[in-house]
Amino acid sequence: MKRETMERIKVKIINRSHHQLPTYETFSSAGMDVRAFLDAPITLQPMQRVLIPTGLYMQLPHGYECQIRPRSGLALRNGITVLNTPGTVDADFRGEIKVVLINLSDTPFVINDGERICQMVITNYTHVEWETVERLDETKRGEGAFGHTGLN
Repeated sequence: MKRETMERIKVKIINRSHHQLPTYETFSSAGMDVRAFLDAPITLQPMQRVLIPTGLYMQLPHGYECQIRPRSGLALRNGITVLNTPGTVDADFRGEIKVVLINLSDTPFVINDGERICQMVITNYTHVEWETVERLDETKRGEGAFGHTGLN
């Protein structure tokens, strides 16, 4: 079976934690799991938010960003999510990557050192040039917004 190739970019990274670098769990995964870097466990109470260090510092190429996203299993089973999802790490940021987690459940949740707390997706982006106009092209949808297509 022929293995497909995928575009790869080089990203400089410093890992001050004692955990492995973020990794893709499967060949076609878009996100890499990121681990908490903690001196001691943190108990996240219901509706509490906390900033979790990762010990990771990176230098992205210009034109790329790092998106921090929730892990679906933590969200479904425990109500733990990334508060500012997706969090964006810009190419010119050089500080430690930290993750804002919130507990949306009704029970406390313990975050341990080394626990996979989020996913990291590296993606490219473009800048826009605004073109100020007096009107926009018409479409079938028009100004239809939230729920305009119905429930079924």
